[in-house]
Amino acid sequence: MNLKLEHIPNIESNTLQITGSKSETNRLLILQALYPSISIENVSNSDDSELMQKALQSDELIVDIHHAGTAMRFLTAYFAINEGRETVLTGSKRMKERPIKILVEALQQLGCEISYENEQGYPPIRIHGKQPKTNSVSLQANVSSQYISALMLIASSLPSGLEILLEGKVTSVPYINMTLSLLNDAGIKGVFKDNKITINPCKEISPKNIVVESDWSSASYFYSIVALSDNKSVTIGSYKEQSYQGDAKLAEIYKNLGVETTFDQNTITLKKISGKPQELQDGLDLSNSPDIAQTIAVTCFGLGIGCYLTGLHTLKIKETDRLEALKNEIEKLGGQIHITENSLRLEPSALMKKDKTVATYHDHRMAMAFAPLALKTSLYVEDANVVSKSYPDFWLDLEKLGFKISEA
Repeated sequence: MNLKLEHIPNIESNTLQITGSKSETNRLLILQALYPSISIENVSNSDDSELMQKALQSDELIVDIHHAGTAMRFLTAYFAINEGRETVLTGSKRMKERPIKILVEALQQLGCEISYENEQGYPPIRIHGKQPKTNSVSLQANVSSQYISALMLIASSLPSGLEILLEGKVTSVPYINMTLSLLNDAGIKGVFKDNKITINPCKEISPKNIVVESDWSSASYFYSIVALSDNKSVTIGSYKEQSYQGDAKLAEIYKNLGVETTFDQNTITLKKISGKPQELQDGLDLSNSPDIAQTIAVTCFGLGIGCYLTGLHTLKIKETDRLEALKNEIEKLGGQIHITENSLRLEPSALMKKDKTVATYHDHRMAMAFAPLALKTSLYVEDANVVSKSYPDFWLDLEKLGFKISEA
Protein backbone atom coordinates (compact mmCIF):
# COMPACT_ATOMS: atom_id res chain seq x y z
CA MET A 1 0.00 0.00 0.00
CA ASN A 2 1.31 3.45 -0.98
CA LEU A 3 0.16 6.49 1.00
CA LYS A 4 -0.02 10.19 0.23
CA LEU A 5 0.83 12.51 3.12
CA GLU A 6 -0.45 16.02 2.52
CA HIS A 7 1.40 19.08 3.75
CA ILE A 8 -0.23 20.21 7.02
CA PRO A 9 0.58 23.52 8.75
CA ASN A 10 0.73 22.07 12.27
CA ILE A 11 -0.25 19.19 14.53
CA GLU A 12 -3.03 18.85 17.06
CA SER A 13 -2.06 18.20 20.68
CA ASN A 14 -3.04 14.70 21.74
CA THR A 15 -2.27 11.79 24.06
CA LEU A 16 -1.19 8.50 22.50
CA GLN A 17 -0.46 5.03 23.90
CA ILE A 18 2.53 3.41 22.20
CA THR A 19 2.84 -0.37 21.96
CA GLY A 20 5.30 -2.18 24.22
CA SER A 21 8.97 -2.28 23.28
CA LYS A 22 9.74 -4.92 20.67
CA SER A 23 13.24 -5.29 22.11
CA GLU A 24 12.01 -5.93 25.65
CA THR A 25 9.08 -8.11 24.53
CA ASN A 26 11.20 -10.47 22.43
CA ARG A 27 13.74 -10.95 25.22
CA LEU A 28 10.97 -11.70 27.70
CA LEU A 29 9.26 -14.14 25.31
CA ILE A 30 12.44 -16.25 25.21
CA LEU A 31 12.68 -16.15 29.00
CA GLN A 32 9.00 -17.07 29.30
CA ALA A 33 9.56 -20.08 27.00
CA LEU A 34 12.38 -21.21 29.31
CA TYR A 35 10.54 -20.29 32.53
CA PRO A 36 6.73 -20.53 32.09
CA SER A 37 6.20 -18.96 35.53
CA ILE A 38 6.85 -15.54 33.93
CA SER A 39 3.83 -13.50 32.79
CA ILE A 40 4.18 -10.42 30.57
CA GLU A 41 2.05 -7.26 30.31
CA ASN A 42 1.99 -4.59 27.55
CA VAL A 43 3.39 -7.06 25.01
CA SER A 44 4.38 -5.45 21.70
CA ASN A 45 1.81 -5.90 18.93
CA SER A 46 4.57 -5.66 16.31
CA ASP A 47 4.95 -8.21 13.53
CA ASP A 48 8.32 -9.21 14.96
CA SER A 49 6.89 -10.07 18.37
CA GLU A 50 3.94 -11.92 16.86
CA LEU A 51 6.34 -13.94 14.69
CA MET A 52 8.43 -14.70 17.79
CA GLN A 53 5.37 -15.99 19.67
CA LYS A 54 4.28 -18.09 16.71
CA ALA A 55 7.77 -19.59 16.32
CA LEU A 56 8.00 -20.48 20.01
CA GLN A 57 4.64 -22.28 19.80
CA SER A 58 5.48 -24.13 16.57
CA ASP A 59 6.39 -27.81 16.45
CA GLU A 60 7.11 -27.74 12.69
CA LEU A 61 10.52 -28.55 11.23
CA ILE A 62 10.70 -25.31 9.24
CA VAL A 63 10.27 -22.05 11.17
CA ASP A 64 10.03 -18.94 8.96
CA ILE A 65 10.54 -15.63 10.78
CA HIS A 66 10.30 -13.46 7.61
CA HIS A 67 11.99 -10.05 8.25
CA ALA A 68 12.35 -10.44 12.04
CA GLY A 69 16.08 -10.06 12.73
CA THR A 70 15.78 -10.19 16.51
CA ALA A 71 13.75 -13.39 16.27
CA MET A 72 16.37 -14.96 13.98
CA ARG A 73 19.19 -14.33 16.48
CA PHE A 74 17.30 -15.18 19.67
CA LEU A 75 15.63 -18.29 18.24
CA THR A 76 18.94 -19.61 16.89
CA ALA A 77 20.23 -19.78 20.45
CA TYR A 78 16.92 -21.03 21.89
CA PHE A 79 16.51 -23.92 19.44
CA ALA A 80 20.23 -24.79 19.72
CA ILE A 81 19.75 -25.86 23.38
CA ASN A 82 16.28 -27.39 22.87
CA GLU A 83 17.48 -30.97 23.28
CA GLY A 84 16.11 -33.43 20.72
CA ARG A 85 14.43 -30.74 18.62
CA GLU A 86 15.46 -30.35 14.96
CA THR A 87 14.66 -26.97 13.39
CA VAL A 88 15.34 -25.29 10.06
CA LEU A 89 15.27 -21.56 10.78
CA THR A 90 14.69 -19.39 7.73
CA GLY A 91 13.35 -15.98 6.71
CA SER A 92 12.79 -13.49 3.92
CA LYS A 93 15.14 -12.86 0.98
CA ARG A 94 16.74 -10.00 2.92
CA MET A 95 17.07 -12.17 6.05
CA LYS A 96 19.07 -14.68 3.99
CA GLU A 97 21.52 -11.86 3.23
CA ARG A 98 22.02 -10.92 6.90
CA PRO A 99 24.98 -12.63 8.60
CA ILE A 100 24.50 -15.16 11.40
CA LYS A 101 27.99 -16.74 11.36
CA ILE A 102 29.34 -15.08 14.52
CA LEU A 103 26.45 -16.35 16.64
CA VAL A 104 26.55 -19.81 15.06
CA GLU A 105 30.29 -20.10 15.74
CA ALA A 106 29.78 -19.00 19.36
CA LEU A 107 27.11 -21.67 19.85
CA GLN A 108 29.34 -24.25 18.17
CA GLN A 109 32.03 -23.36 20.72
CA LEU A 110 29.54 -24.50 23.35
CA GLY A 111 29.06 -27.81 21.53
CA CYS A 112 25.79 -26.95 19.75
CA GLU A 113 25.11 -28.55 16.35
CA ILE A 114 24.21 -26.04 13.61
CA SER A 115 24.78 -26.21 9.84
CA TYR A 116 23.97 -23.98 6.86
CA GLU A 117 21.38 -25.04 4.31
CA ASN A 118 22.72 -22.81 1.52
CA GLU A 119 25.41 -20.12 1.76
CA GLN A 120 27.95 -20.43 4.56
CA GLY A 121 27.41 -17.82 7.27
CA TYR A 122 23.81 -16.98 6.35
CA PRO A 123 20.30 -18.35 6.98
CA PRO A 124 18.62 -20.70 6.52
CA ILE A 125 20.28 -22.83 9.19
CA ARG A 126 19.57 -26.37 10.40
CA ILE A 127 19.72 -26.77 14.17
CA HIS A 128 19.90 -30.06 16.08
CA GLY A 129 19.07 -29.10 19.65
CA LYS A 130 21.40 -30.52 22.27
CA GLN A 131 22.81 -29.80 25.71
CA PRO A 132 25.97 -27.62 25.49
CA LYS A 133 29.22 -29.24 26.66
CA THR A 134 30.93 -26.17 28.13
CA ASN A 135 30.00 -23.05 30.08
CA SER A 136 32.33 -20.51 28.47
CA VAL A 137 32.31 -18.78 25.08
CA SER A 138 34.16 -15.89 23.46
CA LEU A 139 33.25 -13.59 20.57
CA GLN A 140 34.14 -10.19 19.14
CA ALA A 141 32.73 -7.33 21.19
CA ASN A 142 31.94 -5.00 18.26
CA VAL A 143 29.30 -7.27 16.72
CA SER A 144 25.53 -6.82 16.88
CA SER A 145 24.43 -6.87 20.52
CA GLN A 146 21.67 -9.29 19.50
CA TYR A 147 24.27 -12.07 19.17
CA ILE A 148 25.43 -11.39 22.72
CA SER A 149 21.90 -11.03 24.10
CA ALA A 150 20.89 -14.32 22.43
CA LEU A 151 23.61 -16.11 24.43
CA MET A 152 22.68 -14.26 27.63
CA LEU A 153 19.02 -15.25 27.34
CA ILE A 154 19.73 -19.01 27.25
CA ALA A 155 22.61 -18.86 29.73
CA SER A 156 20.73 -19.41 32.99
CA SER A 157 19.01 -22.54 31.66
CA LEU A 158 22.40 -24.26 31.14
CA PRO A 159 23.55 -26.58 33.96
CA SER A 160 26.52 -24.38 34.91
CA GLY A 161 25.29 -21.04 33.57
CA LEU A 162 27.52 -19.22 31.08
CA GLU A 163 30.56 -16.97 30.94
CA ILE A 164 30.71 -14.77 27.83
CA LEU A 165 34.09 -13.17 27.04
CA LEU A 166 33.93 -10.13 24.75
CA GLU A 167 37.06 -9.38 22.73
CA GLY A 168 37.77 -5.72 21.91
CA LYS A 169 35.61 -2.61 22.33
CA VAL A 170 32.00 -3.36 23.21
CA THR A 171 29.32 -1.62 21.12
CA SER A 172 25.58 -1.32 21.83
CA VAL A 173 26.17 -1.56 25.59
CA PRO A 174 22.62 -0.37 26.48
CA TYR A 175 21.11 -3.42 24.74
CA ILE A 176 23.38 -5.76 26.71
CA ASN A 177 22.41 -3.91 29.90
CA MET A 178 18.73 -4.16 28.92
CA THR A 179 19.04 -7.95 28.63
CA LEU A 180 20.85 -8.13 31.96
CA SER A 181 18.22 -5.95 33.67
CA LEU A 182 15.37 -8.10 32.35
CA LEU A 183 17.17 -11.23 33.57
CA ASN A 184 17.50 -9.62 36.99
CA ASP A 185 13.80 -8.64 36.94
CA ALA A 186 12.97 -12.31 36.33
CA GLY A 187 15.12 -13.34 39.31
CA ILE A 188 18.18 -14.51 37.34
CA LYS A 189 21.57 -13.32 38.60
CA GLY A 190 24.18 -11.97 36.24
CA VAL A 191 27.11 -9.54 36.08
CA PHE A 192 28.64 -7.53 33.20
CA LYS A 193 32.11 -6.24 34.07
CA ASP A 194 35.41 -5.73 32.23
CA ASN A 195 34.29 -7.31 28.94
CA LYS A 196 32.99 -10.38 30.72
CA ILE A 197 29.36 -11.35 31.24
CA THR A 198 28.62 -14.03 33.82
CA ILE A 199 25.11 -15.48 34.10
CA ASN A 200 24.37 -17.87 36.97
CA PRO A 201 22.44 -21.11 36.41
CA CYS A 202 18.78 -21.08 37.43
CA LYS A 203 16.57 -24.18 37.27
CA GLU A 204 13.30 -22.45 38.08
CA ILE A 205 12.02 -19.07 39.21
CA SER A 206 9.07 -18.02 41.33
CA PRO A 207 6.06 -16.54 39.49
CA LYS A 208 6.86 -13.09 38.09
CA ASN A 209 4.71 -10.49 36.31
CA ILE A 210 6.85 -8.16 34.18
CA VAL A 211 5.45 -5.02 32.50
CA VAL A 212 7.05 -4.06 29.17
CA GLU A 213 7.93 -0.38 28.79
CA SER A 214 6.71 1.24 25.56
CA ASP A 215 9.17 1.51 22.72
CA TRP A 216 11.54 4.52 22.73
CA SER A 217 12.44 3.95 19.08
CA SER A 218 8.75 4.51 18.29
CA ALA A 219 8.78 7.64 20.46
CA SER A 220 11.49 9.10 18.21
CA TYR A 221 8.98 9.84 15.44
CA PHE A 222 6.96 12.04 17.79
CA TYR A 223 10.08 13.88 18.88
CA SER A 224 10.63 14.57 15.18
CA ILE A 225 7.01 15.70 14.70
CA VAL A 226 7.17 18.14 17.62
CA ALA A 227 10.58 19.45 16.46
CA LEU A 228 9.14 20.19 13.00
CA SER A 229 5.89 21.73 14.34
CA ASP A 230 5.40 25.38 15.32
CA ASN A 231 4.35 25.25 18.96
CA LYS A 232 2.47 22.11 19.97
CA SER A 233 2.86 19.22 22.40
CA VAL A 234 2.25 15.46 22.34
CA THR A 235 1.88 13.17 25.35
CA ILE A 236 2.80 9.50 24.92
CA GLY A 237 2.86 6.48 27.23
CA SER A 238 3.96 4.25 28.83
CA TYR A 239 7.52 5.36 29.63
CA LYS A 240 9.91 5.29 32.58
CA GLU A 241 12.38 8.01 33.49
CA GLN A 242 14.88 5.27 34.36
CA SER A 243 14.60 3.23 31.18
CA TYR A 244 16.40 0.04 30.13
CA GLN A 245 16.36 1.22 26.49
CA GLY A 246 19.36 3.01 25.00
CA ASP A 247 17.09 5.04 22.71
CA ALA A 248 15.87 6.93 25.80
CA LYS A 249 18.77 9.32 25.09
CA LEU A 250 16.29 10.94 22.67
CA ALA A 251 15.23 13.26 25.50
CA GLU A 252 18.75 14.65 25.74
CA ILE A 253 19.45 14.76 21.99
CA TYR A 254 16.22 16.54 21.06
CA LYS A 255 16.81 19.36 23.54
CA ASN A 256 19.25 20.60 20.88
CA LEU A 257 16.52 20.29 18.26
CA GLY A 258 13.91 22.28 20.18
CA VAL A 259 11.96 19.65 22.11
CA GLU A 260 11.53 19.54 25.90
CA THR A 261 10.64 16.26 27.65
CA THR A 262 8.55 16.19 30.83
CA PHE A 263 8.04 12.91 32.73
CA ASP A 264 4.79 12.43 34.66
CA GLN A 265 4.19 8.99 36.20
CA ASN A 266 4.10 6.66 33.16
CA THR A 267 3.86 9.28 30.39
CA ILE A 268 6.15 11.78 28.70
CA THR A 269 5.04 15.10 27.23
CA LEU A 270 7.06 16.46 24.31
CA LYS A 271 6.78 20.23 23.90
CA LYS A 272 8.27 22.63 21.37
CA ILE A 273 10.57 25.19 22.98
CA SER A 274 11.60 28.56 21.61
CA GLY A 275 15.02 29.23 20.18
CA LYS A 276 16.96 28.19 17.13
CA PRO A 277 17.76 24.46 16.91
CA GLN A 278 21.44 23.61 17.14
CA GLU A 279 23.29 21.85 14.35
CA LEU A 280 24.64 18.45 15.41
CA GLN A 281 27.95 18.89 13.61
CA ASP A 282 30.39 17.79 16.33
CA GLY A 283 29.88 14.09 15.74
CA LEU A 284 26.94 12.59 17.64
CA ASP A 285 27.97 9.01 18.49
CA LEU A 286 24.97 6.68 18.07
CA SER A 287 26.83 3.38 18.45
CA ASN A 288 24.67 2.63 21.50
CA SER A 289 21.39 3.68 19.84
CA PRO A 290 21.67 3.24 16.05
CA ASP A 291 17.92 2.75 15.52
CA ILE A 292 17.26 6.47 16.01
CA ALA A 293 19.80 7.62 13.41
CA GLN A 294 17.26 7.77 10.56
CA THR A 295 14.85 9.85 12.62
CA ILE A 296 17.52 12.34 13.70
CA ALA A 297 18.88 12.76 10.16
CA VAL A 298 15.41 13.39 8.73
CA THR A 299 14.53 15.80 11.57
CA CYS A 300 17.65 17.85 10.84
CA PHE A 301 16.84 17.83 7.13
CA GLY A 302 13.31 19.07 7.90
CA LEU A 303 14.71 21.83 10.11
CA GLY A 304 17.15 22.87 7.37
CA ILE A 305 20.18 22.25 9.58
CA GLY A 306 23.16 19.93 9.24
CA CYS A 307 24.24 16.98 11.34
CA TYR A 308 27.16 14.59 11.64
CA LEU A 309 26.29 11.16 13.06
CA THR A 310 28.82 8.43 13.86
CA GLY A 311 28.82 4.88 15.26
CA LEU A 312 26.52 3.66 12.49
CA HIS A 313 28.38 0.55 11.28
CA THR A 314 25.51 -1.82 12.19
CA LEU A 315 23.03 0.07 9.98
CA LYS A 316 24.44 -1.58 6.86
CA ILE A 317 23.17 -5.03 7.93
CA LYS A 318 19.67 -4.05 9.05
CA GLU A 319 16.44 -4.57 7.06
CA THR A 320 18.25 -2.66 4.32
CA ASP A 321 21.52 -0.76 4.10
CA ARG A 322 20.06 2.16 6.02
CA LEU A 323 22.91 4.54 5.23
CA GLU A 324 22.49 4.10 1.47
CA ALA A 325 18.71 4.29 1.82
CA LEU A 326 18.91 7.57 3.78
CA LYS A 327 21.26 9.06 1.20
CA ASN A 328 18.99 8.07 -1.70
CA GLU A 329 15.77 9.41 -0.21
CA ILE A 330 17.07 12.63 1.38
CA GLU A 331 18.79 13.58 -1.90
CA LYS A 332 15.55 12.80 -3.75
CA LEU A 333 13.88 15.46 -1.58
CA GLY A 334 16.61 18.02 -2.27
CA GLY A 335 19.13 17.42 0.52
CA GLN A 336 22.81 16.59 0.35
CA ILE A 337 24.27 13.79 2.44
CA HIS A 338 27.65 12.06 2.60
CA ILE A 339 28.06 8.57 4.04
CA THR A 340 30.92 6.26 5.03
CA GLU A 341 30.86 2.75 6.46
CA ASN A 342 30.32 4.24 9.91
CA SER A 343 28.89 7.76 9.60
CA LEU A 344 26.73 10.25 7.77
CA ARG A 345 27.06 13.99 7.29
CA LEU A 346 24.00 16.01 6.28
CA GLU A 347 24.56 19.46 4.79
CA PRO A 348 22.23 22.34 5.78
CA SER A 349 19.58 23.00 3.12
CA ALA A 350 16.81 25.57 2.78
CA LEU A 351 14.62 24.04 0.07
CA MET A 352 12.60 20.82 0.08
CA LYS A 353 11.01 19.30 -3.00
CA LYS A 354 7.33 18.36 -2.87
CA ASP A 355 5.27 15.41 -4.11
CA LYS A 356 8.28 13.08 -4.12
CA THR A 357 7.90 9.37 -3.40
CA VAL A 358 9.93 7.96 -0.49
CA ALA A 359 11.01 4.35 -1.01
CA THR A 360 11.03 2.27 2.19
CA TYR A 361 13.23 -0.70 1.12
CA HIS A 362 11.12 -3.11 3.24
CA ASP A 363 12.33 -1.12 6.26
CA HIS A 364 9.75 0.05 8.81
CA ARG A 365 12.03 2.80 10.12
CA MET A 366 12.38 4.40 6.68
CA ALA A 367 8.60 4.85 6.44
CA MET A 368 8.22 6.26 9.95
CA ALA A 369 11.33 8.47 9.92
CA PHE A 370 10.25 10.32 6.76
CA ALA A 371 6.54 10.69 7.66
CA PRO A 372 7.04 13.80 9.88
CA LEU A 373 8.22 15.73 6.79
CA ALA A 374 4.52 16.13 5.92
CA LEU A 375 4.74 19.14 8.25
CA LYS A 376 7.05 20.70 5.65
CA THR A 377 5.96 19.29 2.29
CA SER A 378 3.59 16.83 0.62
CA LEU A 379 5.05 13.41 -0.11
CA TYR A 380 4.25 9.80 -0.93
CA VAL A 381 5.39 6.76 1.06
CA GLU A 382 5.82 3.44 -0.73
CA ASP A 383 4.93 0.13 0.93
CA ALA A 384 3.55 1.98 3.96
CA ASN A 385 2.28 -1.23 5.61
CA VAL A 386 5.90 -2.06 6.45
CA VAL A 387 5.42 -0.13 9.73
CA SER A 388 3.63 -3.19 11.14
CA LYS A 389 7.05 -4.74 11.78
CA SER A 390 7.38 -2.63 14.94
CA TYR A 391 4.44 -0.18 15.18
CA PRO A 392 1.22 -1.34 13.45
CA ASP A 393 -0.85 1.66 14.69
CA PHE A 394 1.59 4.30 13.41
CA TRP A 395 -0.56 5.78 10.62
CA LEU A 396 -3.67 5.79 12.84
CA ASP A 397 -1.76 7.67 15.53
CA LEU A 398 -0.55 10.24 12.99
CA GLU A 399 -4.14 10.84 11.92
CA LYS A 400 -5.02 11.55 15.58
CA LEU A 401 -2.45 14.37 15.41
CA GLY A 402 -4.17 15.85 12.34
CA PHE A 403 -2.04 14.36 9.57
CA LYS A 404 -3.94 14.03 6.28
CA ILE A 405 -3.23 10.56 4.92
CA SER A 406 -4.83 8.82 1.94
CA GLU A 407 -4.14 5.81 -0.26
CA ALA A 408 -2.24 6.69 -3.41
